[in-house]
Amino acid sequence: MDEFIIVKDAHEHNLKHVDVKIPKKKITVFTGVSGSGKSSLCMDTIAAESRRELNDTFPSFVQQYLPKYGRPSVGLIKNLPITMILDQKKPASNSRSTVGTYTDIYAFLRLLYSRIGQPFVGYSDAFSFNHPKGWCKTCEGIGQVTDLDIHKLVDFDKCLNDQGVINFPAFTTGAWRWKRYAYSGLFDLHKKIKDYSEEELNLFLYEPQRKLNNPPSNWPKSAKYEGIYPRMYRSIIYTKEGKRHQKLLDKMIETKECPSCKGSRLNEKNRTCTINGLSIDELLKLQIPDLVEFIERISDPHAIEIKSELINRLAPLKAIGLSYISLNRSMNSLSGGEAQRIKIARYINSALTDVIYVLDEPSVGLHHHDILKLEDAIKSLRDRGNTVLMVEHHKGIISLADWIVDIGPGSGEHGGQIVFEGSYSDLLKSDTITSQMLTKTSNFKYEAYHGEKWMDFKNLTHNNLKNISVKIPMHAITVIAGVAGSGKSSLAHMIAKEVNDCIYISQTNIGANSRSTPATYLKISDGIRQLFANENKVALANFSFNSKGGCKHCNGKGIVVSEMGFMDKIEAVCEVCHGKRYDQSVLKYEYRGYNIAEIFDLSVNEAFKIFADHSFSVKLKHLYQVGLGYLHLNQSLNTLSGGELQRMKLATALSDKPSFYILDEPTDGLHLKDVSTLIELFEKMIEEGHTLLIIDHHLDVLKAGHHLIELGPEGGMNGGYLLYEGLPKAILDESLSITKRYLRLD
Repeated sequence: MDEFIIVKDAHEHNLKHVDVKIPKKKITVFTGVSGSGKSSLCMDTIAAESRRELNDTFPSFVQQYLPKYGRPSVGLIKNLPITMILDQKKPASNSRSTVGTYTDIYAFLRLLYSRIGQPFVGYSDAFSFNHPKGWCKTCEGIGQVTDLDIHKLVDFDKCLNDQGVINFPAFTTGAWRWKRYAYSGLFDLHKKIKDYSEEELNLFLYEPQRKLNNPPSNWPKSAKYEGIYPRMYRSIIYTKEGKRHQKLLDKMIETKECPSCKGSRLNEKNRTCTINGLSIDELLKLQIPDLVEFIERISDPHAIEIKSELINRLAPLKAIGLSYISLNRSMNSLSGGEAQRIKIARYINSALTDVIYVLDEPSVGLHHHDILKLEDAIKSLRDRGNTVLMVEHHKGIISLADWIVDIGPGSGEHGGQIVFEGSYSDLLKSDTITSQMLTKTSNFKYEAYHGEKWMDFKNLTHNNLKNISVKIPMHAITVIAGVAGSGKSSLAHMIAKEVNDCIYISQTNIGANSRSTPATYLKISDGIRQLFANENKVALANFSFNSKGGCKHCNGKGIVVSEMGFMDKIEAVCEVCHGKRYDQSVLKYEYRGYNIAEIFDLSVNEAFKIFADHSFSVKLKHLYQVGLGYLHLNQSLNTLSGGELQRMKLATALSDKPSFYILDEPTDGLHLKDVSTLIELFEKMIEEGHTLLIIDHHLDVLKAGHHLIELGPEGGMNGGYLLYEGLPKAILDESLSITKRYLRLD
């Protein structure tokens, strides 16, 4: 039995005490509808236990610096190798992190230029934009500069005593930051800013931080004076406070390419050093195939070893379908799917064997044309003697599996059971929801479309877009298709800029954490608590576990944490409130037969029935409409899958007023059954007068559209061309289309 990973009595999240055997050194796919328990078994049980036990092998002092993996709810796991989790999470947000630095390829390029570049300008650090020796002095290696429009921050037609003279929280008239100017004794509080002398204006706007000489008596003794420009840059723009007020900041700051280094991040000296006519910053702009070709042409004998390392690291990026990527691309700008594929590329040539590689929906963001390259990479990981576990919904990737574990039959509390184990051919013969959807064929929905109102967008140029013009039908579904990197998001971005009140639902993270829940994200918690307060005629604070209503023993956390020095903290369910978080005295109050803890433990569907006559119930209705009715109001958002979080964003954006929606790959992370539910929602939105522009690869979505736009033919600089525009079915006769082949096969 050593050739199997054996899992017994897994009951993490919604898993129903399941037992499963997973073959080692094979490809196993976990599938099932969204919320069925796939990630709970694959990620939160198997992978988490492997990482936890690996961390336990390190000394206690080291463990405090390692990521924490709690003990999963499982009876037994046997024959478990070490695990590499290659998920869609991007590395920590950092404007200095690029594809080149993340993959270590840039380190080898720096070494190459320090060794054979001419003229010699210094050693490896001299070519680093993260080191003072190498970075551009203007932008300090960021490649961009931020300009603050002072006239959007300060109203020059007002004096310091007027309300709203400085348009930012904590600078408002009477607030503590306002006092740093009003109480400084440097300005006439009744004099308009526009009437300041040149000296006064420089003092108000640009003065560096300094101690005041003989300040007024109401000036704090330890305080320093600082002009509004340096204060905004130091205290607001680049800090967490700025992120909290990002929408307001976006109206008054402009981020643009650094004028000194033209975005290269490097100083002028190291840009004079070249190899075969190209500087290192010019090399970083090349797409992967062009960069490989450049490296191969280098003939200097001092570069032989470095050439070998570079080609070994670049080849997997090309092989996995990331040819359009350049090394100067910021990691922040990558999609979740691109970030995951870069992680896969790092391990394709690894010497490690008998490792579990866990992939979280690796097909996300990939056109069917690119899936073939991904399949080769996945098989390469397996063929090197490793076990590959994947959570996946894509037909092609599922068919690639040696073994399939189908979990269901439903979502949430209706899931968590193993409904099928076996080969792909046997899955197709079974009668699960997954097998039904895999064997189902879909047809083009519209034979013709004659929309009355259209919006024209002309001469669009952004990133790799080649000055294209498109039209979008109103009150209809338009789908943008194309291979990865072909310019789909760039096109959507340009259209969004020209549409008033556009609702753009992107792939950005919604900031899920253990304290955020559907109730808090929808902002209905206060409404529910107010109903309890009114019904029982007591203070609102009684119904908040972060306030008066919290359990006194665990302070409303539901758990008690015991510190163990250098060892991991021990968490235990509070023995007083039994994890409910509320004080016992609060639970005697009821609303329609439920106490506050019971209400928040209801599913969205159950809660909607109780609160149907209240205004906030429309938010619950929207969650049901996007297929998330099974979620509980108190469920931590960090337990949800990527597809569930994406639909959570869509639910909060649904509007009764006819609107223009742009949806960036809304089917990410969705089972085939959930995709059909989402398409039904899209059609209902059209009936209500909305207009939808959808970026997607899913063939069912393409077939359900009224209008189709395809970009390509490739990614990066070889993309950005308009290949097709028109009725989705008519693309089958378009000679330039890359997508038509897969629509025919479906």
